Amino acid sequence: MPNIVTCFKWVIDEAYIRTGSSGELDFGSVDYKISDYDRNAIEEAVRLKEEYGGSVFGITAGLPNATKGLKDALSRGPEKAYFINDDSFENLEPSQTAAILADVIRSKIEYDLIICGEGSSDLYTQQVGPRLAERLGIPCISFVQKLNIEGEQIIAERKVEDGVEVTAAPMPVLVTVLPEINSPRIPGVKDTLMASKKEVVSITKDDLAQTYEPALQTTGMVAASMERHCVKFGAEPADITGFVEALMKEGVIR
Repeated sequence: MPNIVTCFKWVIDEAYIRTGSSGELDFGSVDYKISDYDRNAIEEAVRLKEEYGGSVFGITAGLPNATKGLKDALSRGPEKAYFINDDSFENLEPSQTAAILADVIRSKIEYDLIICGEGSSDLYTQQVGPRLAERLGIPCISFVQKLNIEGEQIIAERKVEDGVEVTAAPMPVLVTVLPEINSPRIPGVKDTLMASKKEVVSITKDDLAQTYEPALQTTGMVAASMERHCVKFGAEPADITGFVEALMKEGVIR
């Protein structure tokens, strides 16, 4: 029976972001949520446990006040969570997040399978899963849309540009899953109440093997805008030349 680790991130809920008068983004009244893609990762981990047995542990790295995210994650099925937290973890970049997760997983958790979302709802770099696998020295299967366990190996269907690829890897292995792999369950009242009784292992920066200082700095954020010039171009050579010149004028090409 496999021990499954599922990674998740507590992110800003984009539905609460407002745009200021000069186009800047206003985060003054935002709420937070588990990254949408990570909900699929948690759901798939719990589904595999229900089918094959074993255990599911959740793990996240973030700010100390992200305890609401732990309760939400535990209400979705994992029986235990590892909470790596520090006030300096607000602006971690993907390689740092992967290193922190690897530090704790390697030293504190026995695992056969690690499941991550394909990316996070905020940065969406799609790097944490593969980087985590590299640091742990295990195989990585990305963009998985169907997942099964056969004996001591994982059988995965992954989406590629020209179709679907079926691949297998011996455990331990890490997979990143696509949203279409499942439909995340909605926790009920009983699930939410039970989540408060589940174990949370709190790990601080001082417990890690090395120091991780924030590497990202946000200087400003503005809302995307689109302007339409309503200019039509035909298929004649002169029109094509005019089209290219228009793109160069707008700085789209050089």
